[in-house]
Formats: sequence, C-alpha cells, structure tokens
Amino acid sequence: MNRHLATFALATVLLASAAHPVHAAPPRAAAMAPVPVPHYRSMVIDGVRIAYVEAGPKDGPVVLLLQGFPTSSHQFRKLIPLLADRYRVIAPDYPGFGESDAPDHKAFEYSFAKYATLMDQLLGQLGAKRYAIYLFDYGAPVGLRLALKHPERVSALIVQNGNAYEDGLGDFWKPMKADWKERSPETREKLAFLVAPETTKFQYTDGMQDVSRIDPANWRHDQPLLDRPGNREIQLDLFRDYGGNVGLYPQFQAFFRKYQPPTLIVWGKNDKIFPAAGAEPYRRDLPKAEFHLLDTGHFALEDQLHVMAPMIHDFLDRTVRK
Repeated sequence: MNRHLATFALATVLLASAAHPVHAAPPRAAAMAPVPVPHYRSMVIDGVRIAYVEAGPKDGPVVLLLQGFPTSSHQFRKLIPLLADRYRVIAPDYPGFGESDAPDHKAFEYSFAKYATLMDQLLGQLGAKRYAIYLFDYGAPVGLRLALKHPERVSALIVQNGNAYEDGLGDFWKPMKADWKERSPETREKLAFLVAPETTKFQYTDGMQDVSRIDPANWRHDQPLLDRPGNREIQLDLFRDYGGNVGLYPQFQAFFRKYQPPTLIVWGKNDKIFPAAGAEPYRRDLPKAEFHLLDTGHFALEDQLHVMAPMIHDFLDRTVRK
C-alpha cells in the first residue's frame, strides 16, 4: 500500500470512530446486600386475631421483639430490617394494640398472664422453639412470664427500659400503686391521664437527646388506636393488672440467677417512667450482663437507633449466632 492509500485508510478509520464513538463501559456499581422485607401477618388464637410482623430467614435464630405501651410492633419498624439479615424476627401486637383484635374488656381478660399465654401459643404455631427476647416496657413482664414457662427456650435477653425490680418503680408509679392497693373506681379513674394525647407525646419526646430525630408520626399513629371506642377501659384494666407483675419480680430474679442467660442491657437513662434505677439491679443477678446507659428517653430506638442496632446485632452474633 502506498503512502496516499495508507493516509486515506487512516482517515477513514478516524472518521468512523468520530461518527460512532466507542464508550468505555460504565463502572460496575458496588454489590448491595439484599434488603430484608417485613411481612405483616396475623393468626387467630383462642378466637382473637393476633397481628405480627415477621422478617428474616425462616431457619435463622429467632429474635422476639415485645412491644410496650402505648404502641405496637410499629415501634420496631426501623430495627426489624437491621436484624433480619441473619435473624428471624417476630414482633407481635397484643390484643388491644396495633392491628390485633381489641375485644370488649368485659368479654376478654386483659392481663399480662393472658398476653404471655397468647404469645406462647403464637410462637408455638410459628415453630419458634428457642428465642432471644427484647424486653421493653410491657414486653418485660410478658417476656419474663414466657421465660418462667420455658426457661430452656430463652437464648438471650435484650433489656431496654423494662422493669424486673421494685427499684425502678419511682414517683411516676404512685398513682398506679394507689390503684393496685385500693382498687376503687376513683383510683382507677385517676389513671386516665395515661391515655391522653399529651402523655403519649411525652413518652416519645421527654428526655431525648435530639427531639428533631423523633418522628411525630409516632404519637399520631398511637393516639387514634388508644382513642378507639372501648380502648380506654382496656388500658385501665392493664394499668391495674400491672401490679400483679411486681409480685413475680422475685421469680424473675431467680430465673436470672439460675439460668444466667446472655444479657444486653441498653437503657435510656433519662426515662421518667422506667428510670435508670431500674436498670442497675439487673447486674446483681446477671453479673456478666453487658450494660449501657444511653443519653436518651423511654423510646430509645427512636433517638439512638444508630447506636443500638449495631450493638444489638453484635451481641446476638456473639451469643446466639452459632
């Protein structure tokens, strides 16, 4: 090929390249781990529909998240996907809360003993034979009643602002204690402030490090459920029945001493309902417990999820993920 033909051939190639530029392949995106998808299910037990959230691998170690007052499994909506990568997470709603049925209080026994029985039956139906329990608020007496029924099934405890010691029943509890003692219509009615909108908001905002982290949808979700016809009396029944849990505290403590379950205590120290005075005594009976007081309030997950979720996951990985 002479010099002119070679020049022409090169020009042809360059023009073709300009008309049809060759683009470099875009950089491959970093692989993203699958995002666990919660499932919102329900099951009829003893004629009552129990709603629950379930997520994670069916064969994963079970983590039971037990709700507090005045909310439901909704309180765990952010934590569930963060644990469900490895764990089978189950978060039920008690009757009278969330999406579960709320039968009339004259026809249904609203008690912590009944709740523990229903949770036991639910877990049986779901094939959960061993589980770590998240004990929070009302979830503490429900979960610890479960532990007394089946101590061999408890793989670990996560304790967050949930009482098992009278040390934690401070000034906030005086009206409840009066009702437990007198059991009169007057002492019962004095507890009605606990279902008022301002109290619901207080539980979410008081003692929080940064209130701008607290989603107002929380109390806007809970309050309409509290305001359902008949629900006020349901809650007053439960406030009165809570006193029965105090009588079981010595048995809860005996369970701790005998079985020494792996325990993570992560507690909002600014909580006026379940103050830090109720956290400290756990260490008497569970000397190996991991203990953390956080600068936050009652619903600590709303404020400190970024601290608590890695802590909980790490604890589970070390204790129940074998």
